[in-house]
Order: sequence, then structure tokens, then C-alpha cells
Amino acid sequence: MVNCIIDGIAVSVPKGTSILNAARGAGINIPTLCYFPGLNEIGACRVCVVEVEGVKRLVAACNNNVVDGLVIHTNSPRVREARKVNVELILSQHNCNCAHCVRCGNCQLQKVAKDLGIIELDYEKEVHKFDWNKKFPLIHDKSKCVKCMRCIQTCDKIQDLHIWDVINTGSRISIDVARANTIEEADCALCGQCVTHCPTGALRERDDTQRAFAALADPEKITVVQIAPAVRAAWGESLGLPREKATAKRMVAALRRMGFDYIFDTNFSADLTIMEEGSEFIEHLNHRDEYAWPMFTSCCPGWVRFMKSQYPDMVKNLSTAKSPQQMFGAVAKSYFAERIGVDPSKIYCISVMPCLAKKHEVDIPVMNDAGAGQDVDLSLTTRELDRMIRAEHIDVNSLEEEEFDTPLGSGTGAAVIFGATGGVMEAALRSAYYLVTGTNPPADAFKDVRGLDGWKEATFDVNGIPVRVAVASGLGNTRKLMEAIRAGEVEYDFVEIMACPGGCAGGGGQPIHEAQELAGERGQVLYGLDDVNELRFSHENPDVITLYKEYLEKPLSHRAHKLLHTDHEAWHMPCEKK
Repeated sequence: MVNCIIDGIAVSVPKGTSILNAARGAGINIPTLCYFPGLNEIGACRVCVVEVEGVKRLVAACNNNVVDGLVIHTNSPRVREARKVNVELILSQHNCNCAHCVRCGNCQLQKVAKDLGIIELDYEKEVHKFDWNKKFPLIHDKSKCVKCMRCIQTCDKIQDLHIWDVINTGSRISIDVARANTIEEADCALCGQCVTHCPTGALRERDDTQRAFAALADPEKITVVQIAPAVRAAWGESLGLPREKATAKRMVAALRRMGFDYIFDTNFSADLTIMEEGSEFIEHLNHRDEYAWPMFTSCCPGWVRFMKSQYPDMVKNLSTAKSPQQMFGAVAKSYFAERIGVDPSKIYCISVMPCLAKKHEVDIPVMNDAGAGQDVDLSLTTRELDRMIRAEHIDVNSLEEEEFDTPLGSGTGAAVIFGATGGVMEAALRSAYYLVTGTNPPADAFKDVRGLDGWKEATFDVNGIPVRVAVASGLGNTRKLMEAIRAGEVEYDFVEIMACPGGCAGGGGQPIHEAQELAGERGQVLYGLDDVNELRFSHENPDVITLYKEYLEKPLSHRAHKLLHTDHEAWHMPCEKK
């Protein structure tokens, strides 16, 4: 332990503790901007500077440790003036049109400037202009960048894709796509982790809310919306709803108030995905010599983009099953359209997802198997849904819960855990066991794949067959796993990959909370919903059973293949290594 004095308070902390953390432990707040715990502790912004007696210069609190005998002042006149000047200089190069910024009210720079009492600037404004393809799902606005390096650190340290880099020097320094690429030419997986780690509005998703509002206002369109599993664990966060009140059924009420014609649950098509992917896995096990191993899940489009750009020789290992989002769209514009007696072209299918990569997935040219244009017309993030709710002036606190519509609104506990890392694997194994043995295993028999470890592995006995599985979340962890497979260091039968750490619960389209990672907390919400669900096996979903009976015949049938499966090699990433 080391002892020091911070703002007159005697503090004792373990050796190696930063001044910032020592102060926070004593209830003393030091403002930060570039700092992100465990990721970005470089003192670049100089907002966290403090005064240390006997040291001539002010020092950054985030990357300087406490030593015995220090006397520290975190808010002296000298410190306040330095912080104010540093933030004013940042603001002089910042697009301060906050009223129409997507992060207004949730911007760390805005908060720091407000707390410092900055109401005027003494420096001439010089804001960077930027040129960016506004049609791309990920938008980078240099005029709002504070050069904190968080996006670089996130992409380098967590995702191991190295999309962002520092360019130019001195006052001309900025952040841009690495290797002088455009974003369209880069290997970007569209995981969106750079967005959720950005302290300002410099990085965001392409905003598609106006397209959604236009569809709702078009009397010729039948608007059908689907809600992903992970969205229900996060949608209320930025609307001020406590978790116990931010239920899926209250979200249904909000969407119905907005005017959607049909409100369905992606849990339905998650169960459908398990039926197809689980059956596909059993088919592979029964004809092992005919397939490449291991078989990889294909639910996450960020992971699919990563696979295609980094390991194109292994794309053949991906399950051909579409993601739940895409299966839903294909069913909505075929089976559902036929059931309600409408022309499929009149259906406008919108999804609400915790994800940026889903915006790319809906536009993949081969995702049009229902024959009525793209199977899913538009994908919104959880953040976009919340913005639409606010734009409609809906008081979510006053809403009563309402039910999903039928027949695509039912889901099991196995489906809802899709939103947590390991959830797809666990759900698939529950039904794979049934498909092999004809009996259900204990619902929690495969819970060893749960947890936030970046790379997990287990072996399960399925009717005497040892099934070796692995689960990875985060693309940095994924690369380690892939390299180990290539090197022959590990062998698996079935592998689940999610691009975002913690799975979809920590997706790049989820609400943003400064310096907080909430994938674990949201994942626990999903596991809690699984625990209390009357149905915990995908093969027991009554509406899925009816769909096969009335329309698809059985898993892996000819019609099921046409609507629910895809060819991952039918499209290419710009930098796909040949």
C-alpha cells in the first residue's frame, strides 16, 4: 500500500494505482475525455491534469501512479485554468452544432465543457471539413473528432482489425482510415465498437430513422417490424426506464403507438435458425467426411465480414443458415404475406437490431429469396429506435404492456439467449440433442458455454457422441481462435463467433454509456428471461412447428433451403484476400 494526500484527504491505495483511480476511490471526481479504463490511458487530452506539490509541471492523473508521500491538488486555480484552456482549444477545432448532433446530451466533451463553465471561446474556430460516403453504414465525422485515439485502441487492442490510424502531424493531425484506404475498401467488420467507445458524435451509425418514418406514413406499405433478442435488454436505458419496466411488451406498445401494422419478435426466427442450423450440424456429423470442420455459426454479419476478409479459405466452414434477421424477412414476404392475402411487394420489413453490420446485411444482393425485393428493407439500431420514440413524444413510463402479433411473434427461452455470447451454441445444442435422441436434455445442460471469457471451450456428450465446441466473442479473441485452428493446436466440431465482446448484448448499435461495458449485465437479463420462459427449446415453438407443417415441410427441405439458407461466397468484401 502507498499513502498520499489528495485534496486534503489521506488516501491509502495499493501500489500501482493511478492518481485518477485513487481520487475516485476517495470520492473525488477528476474529469476525463480520452480516458477509457483498461483501454486508453494515454493522457492525450490533458483534461485530467492535477497539481502535485514539488513537481513543476501539471501531470495527467490517468497514467501517473500514486507514490508514497504525494500531496495532490485536483482542482486548484492552476489546474482549473489549465483544464479550461485545454478544453477551449479542443472546442476551437470542434463542430459545436450540438443541437443536431446524434450525441447531444450524451457527449463527454459537452459534459466536460459544461462542468468547466465554458460559455465563450477565446480562440478562433478552425473546424476540419470531411468527405465521407453517407450511404455507408458507419459514419465518421472528422469535424467532431477530439483525437482521443479511443477508436484506434478499440480496433487495435480489442478487435485486431486496425481500421483506424493517425494521419498528418502537428496541428493537422487527424484520425482516418488506415493505409490511405477509404472505408469502403477497408476490412471493416462493421462491429461498431469504435462507435460505442467514442466520447463524441465523431463516429455513428448511418441514420435510417427518416426512411422508417416515411414507410410508416406510406398508405401503400404494410409495415412489419421485428425486434432482436438483445434489444429488449437495453432499449430503456437511454429513455430513463428501469430494467424491470423496460420489457419487450412495453416496447411493443411503443411501436404500436408509432403506427407499425405488425410487430413481431426476432425470437421467432431465432428458433427457426436453430431448427435449420441444428439440423445442418447433425447432417454434418452423420456425413463427417463430406464437410469441412469445424462448422461455424453464421448469425453475426460482423463475424461473416471478418471471416470473408481475413480467412476466405474457411468461408466454406460457415453454416449456410441465414441470420434470424434474414430468415424473418424471407418468411414475412412469403409465408406471412400468403397467410394474410397480400402482395409480398407491399410488405416493408424493418428490423430493430443491436448492430451496425445488420445495415450491411440487409443490402447483400443475394438476400432476396422471397422474390419481393430485399427480404429485409431496413435495419435500425437500438439507438435509432430510442430516437424514434423520442421524436414521437411517447411517454414510455405511462405505457401498458401489449402482446406481439401472431404468428411470427412467439419465441422460446433458447431464442432470447441468442443475444448473449454462447447463447446460439447453447440453444443449438439443446435442440441438436433432441434431434439425435428424441428427448429433451435438462434445459441448462450446456451452460458451460456461458460467461464473458473471450474464448471458451467445452465437450458435451450427445447420445454417446463427444461434441467439441468453442465460443468466442470479440474479433481479437476470434483471430486467436482461428489461428489456433489453422495451426492444428485445437480441434472443434462446432464454433460460435460473435463480433462484439459479450455478444449482441454489447453490440455496436446499443445505447452508449461513458466508460461502461454493459454486455454482462444485459446478458444476465436475457438469461433471466430464459429461466422464466415456459418453453426453453426451439423445437417446441408452436408457431415454428406450424410453419414447417403448413409451408416449409421440414428442416433442410427444398423450400427451407431456398428461403432460409444462403451462399456466403456469392458476394465479396472489397479487400477479400483471394
